[in-house]
Amino acid sequence: MALWGGRFSQAADTRFKQFNDSLRFDYRLAEQDIVGSVAWSKALRQVGVLTEEEQQKLELALNELKLAVMEDPQQILQSDAEDIHSWVEQQLIHRVGDLGKKLHTGRSRNDQVATDLKLWCRQQGHQLLMMLDHLQSQLTAVAREHQATVLPGYTHLQRAQPVTFAHWCLAYVEMFERDHSRLSDALHRLDTCPLGSGALAGTAYPIDREALAHSLGFHRATRNSLDSVSDRDHVMELLSTASISMLHLSRLAEDMIFYNSGESNFIELADTVTSGSSLMPQKKNPDALELIRGKCGRVYGSLAGMMMTVKALPLAYNKDMQEDKEGLFDALDTWHECMEMAALCFDGIKVNKDRTLEAAMQGYSNATELADYLVAKGIPFREAHHIVGVAVVAAIEKGCALEELSLEEMQAFSPVIAEDVYPILTIESCLEKRCALGGVAPNQVDHAISQTEKRLSKRHAPGVKVRGARLTDLDAIEGMVAYWAGLGENLPRPRNELVRDIGSFAVAETQGVVTGCASLYVYDSGLAEIRSLGIEAGWQHQGQGKALIQHLLEKASQMAIKRVFVLTRVPEFFMKQEFIPTSKSLLPEKVMKDCDMCPRQHACDEVALEVRLDQQHVIPSVNVA
Repeated sequence: MALWGGRFSQAADTRFKQFNDSLRFDYRLAEQDIVGSVAWSKALRQVGVLTEEEQQKLELALNELKLAVMEDPQQILQSDAEDIHSWVEQQLIHRVGDLGKKLHTGRSRNDQVATDLKLWCRQQGHQLLMMLDHLQSQLTAVAREHQATVLPGYTHLQRAQPVTFAHWCLAYVEMFERDHSRLSDALHRLDTCPLGSGALAGTAYPIDREALAHSLGFHRATRNSLDSVSDRDHVMELLSTASISMLHLSRLAEDMIFYNSGESNFIELADTVTSGSSLMPQKKNPDALELIRGKCGRVYGSLAGMMMTVKALPLAYNKDMQEDKEGLFDALDTWHECMEMAALCFDGIKVNKDRTLEAAMQGYSNATELADYLVAKGIPFREAHHIVGVAVVAAIEKGCALEELSLEEMQAFSPVIAEDVYPILTIESCLEKRCALGGVAPNQVDHAISQTEKRLSKRHAPGVKVRGARLTDLDAIEGMVAYWAGLGENLPRPRNELVRDIGSFAVAETQGVVTGCASLYVYDSGLAEIRSLGIEAGWQHQGQGKALIQHLLEKASQMAIKRVFVLTRVPEFFMKQEFIPTSKSLLPEKVMKDCDMCPRQHACDEVALEVRLDQQHVIPSVNVA
């Protein structure tokens, strides 16, 4: 059933429905639509549209739906729903009945899709940042390995001056660093939440949009409802960033295709990224690199198409804007795939050091060194430039390198030339003299590699941060506790109890969003229990649980607590954190009283485990804030 059918007396033509429906591509926004719906349900509870019981029932159903979608996103495509928003609402109504129809109160598909898309862009943006980091790391590792590998540098595809393979790698590291900066800036600008803007004029309910924005991990709410539902700047910024980065990838691919050619023979790509010829058995084709180069135009096309789509749209929302997704999805997928493949091309790469050195020594690449030598002897550069040009012509006619000319032959070009000219014409001298910052001198290249390694190592720190909970985290904690309690995995905790015990809680943040919580409850005997460990649905398996446990154990150790225990149905997880099985009979009576609140008290399947802090060294979490 369409969300807008009440005004119509005739069904839509099937051809129009196929033309109009977007589920075939916007199904990718399912998780974001569900996350936004959970946040909206909490906002409706705050203004009295939903009761606390209704909100928790909706949230539980939405989170169950999210887990189902994560397990099999293709199931969505079996539906004939118009779009992902219709599909989610249908599924919700199927699970909770008419209560599901209340969720859309005060909300429009216009602010809903704008929010979904920003959430998706933010998530994909962080994945792309990590892939940029990976590609830079791969280039830096190859640079470290080939610091001493001489390579001819080119201008106009003519051999110019000698560089090193490491220096060449670092040139692309710098390009991708600018891409990283552009992408980070774009993510910063899109970090505003449109939800609560309604169709175009705002919502009629007194929603706290700043609190709503924060609950979804946005920095702030958008400031104008008209702009909020019609803004697609972030789509164009991401497409622009992707296009520029694809340009860099294309240049990298072209260089490597040239270096891999039989004429150059500088590198040999691994079999894993090359293919053969159906006719010529000797061929080993750099198909991966050629595809990277070719896909560049595909991404450019998405950017051009999007800009043409929005260039004359009146405010506010128009159906044209449905065209924002297919090109964006394809472009960012392509960019990610091409970065991954470029990094793979450096796995198992072989650099023919003898051949690159030989090529660097050809082409009179040390001619500039001879000109600089003459300048040092007091000859003006323009005159020195002319003298060296004449010398090069003579060497070409003789069929030898500059350094192979005799001193007598050299002095025929200029009497100031002496025996000390030969050391400065070596490759080693050519490299070492370029000692200014950013130059190709060995010490400068080594410094550049070290700085890059330090910069990347900071980024490669785990994305999960753990800190003590604040009252502003209460809604997130309450939602996670209620969700897992609803599934029977944790004990329910009323809000007033969570407020009272907020100081015992820690939360995990991923990409600035609270995605996990746990508390450390201390008993009179000095024994402590880890309680209410829960991870936001859809964020599991990213290290939050381990980070929270380590944080709480460190906290317990600082408090001189000697034993920490847990009651759990997943003992394997805790045993990996060095917990060992213990007997429930050894636990305090107060702990056992908590069992009265447990829905499984008559069929308890929890296992008791403990860790003795006085018998182990607790290592503080790396990223505890």
